Order: sequence, then C-alpha cells, then structure tokens
Amino acid sequence: MKLDARLTLFITLVSTFMVCLVVGDLIGGKLTSFHLFGREWVFSVGQLAFPVTFILTDILNEFYGRKVVRRITLLAVAMVGLSFLFIYAAGAMPWWSVATQPDWPGVTPPAFHLVFTQATNIQLASMVAFLIANYVDIYVFFLFKRLTRNRMLWLRATGSTAVSQLIDTFVISGLVWGWKLSLGEYLTVVFTSYFVKLGVAILVTPIIYALHSLIEKKYGIAPAPAEVESADISAPSADKMPP
Repeated sequence: MKLDARLTLFITLVSTFMVCLVVGDLIGGKLTSFHLFGREWVFSVGQLAFPVTFILTDILNEFYGRKVVRRITLLAVAMVGLSFLFIYAAGAMPWWSVATQPDWPGVTPPAFHLVFTQATNIQLASMVAFLIANYVDIYVFFLFKRLTRNRMLWLRATGSTAVSQLIDTFVISGLVWGWKLSLGEYLTVVFTSYFVKLGVAILVTPIIYALHSLIEKKYGIAPAPAEVESADISAPSADKMPP
C-alpha cells in the first residue's frame, strides 16, 4: 500500500491526537493555579495538551466526516485503556530490592504508586468523559454545519467545543476530584477548567482556519459536506481520476 500525502496527513492528525489525549491524562493529576480578579483559579495541567485535541477534533470532523471521527473516538478510548493496562501491569510487578533502600536516587515505590495510581484513576475517568463528550461534540459540530450550510467554521468549531467540554469537565472532575474536594472547591476546579478550555477554543480559532486553508490548498482535500458520513482519506486512484 502506498502512503500518499493525503493518507500520511490523516495518520499524522490521528497519531498526534492520540498522543495529546494520553499525555493529557498522565499529567492531569497535577493542579496549578493563577490569580485573577482578586481570587485564585485552579485547573489541571492536563489543559496543556487538551487544546491540541480540540483543534484536531474539529479538523477531523471537518474533512473526514462524522463516521470516521466516531471510529477515531473509539480507537482513542481503546488507547487510553491500553495505557491503563500497561501502567497497571508495571505497578503490579515487584520492585528491585535496591530501589527500595532509603538512599536510592531514582524513582521510589511511594512516588511511583502515587503518580501512576492517580494517573490510572484519571485515565479511567477520562475514558468515560471523553467518550460522552466527543460524541456530543460530533453531533453538535455537524448540526451547526448543516444549519449554516457549511459556512461559519468558527461557529461549529467553538460551539461544539463549548457544549462538549462543559459535559467533559463536569464528568471527569466529578469522577477524579469530586470525592476529595468540598462542593465549593469542586465547582472552582470545574468552572476554572471549563473557562480555560473555552478561552483556548476561542484563541485557537485562527489556527483552525489556517490548518483548514493549508489542507485544502496543499493536499487538495475539500471539507466533507454535512450529509457525507465518511469522506475518502486517500487520493483517488488513477483509474478513478476524471479524464
């Protein structure tokens, strides 16, 4: 099988999407904060990676169709699950006796278990939240696309993110942090994370337009019409090319 430029682009988009999703889950256990308007706003550092998934979800939605994106969503959930299995298996293996000594300079058992046990909890929560939110994103994206007749890319990109990420943030924050935080702290984490996501979604809109233009001009791929569920991911073969 020949990997033409269009198929290579598709593989690149999907693989980058998968990496950002898994890395976002792995680092998501760390909370950071900033001060604004006289108060402290707390959010997960996983937000460093997730904005890239927003961009790629919209691009994949736009050019490859909702059926393709649903398959990618299921594959992404499977990859998070696979990561969980590897982490769980690594945690279950016995430690080398030297690594348990007080003067051991490397990763200690308590540090490993604290970081990666938390990561597995986040990954499991992420699988649930991501599956729900991404299916909502796909539906809202194509609803706006159909209603606007393929116009106003900014509306379907930002609008679908605004709806889906509100659901995602409530679900994953509840599953990961809900039982550890008070109601006030939980709502602070939820709304801070959500507004960070929404703000990023608005800020990356020019990037979506730039990628949209690049894909159309360099790769000759037209956006999938709203009524098309699955667009072709490779260039047409010579015998199918128009005369």
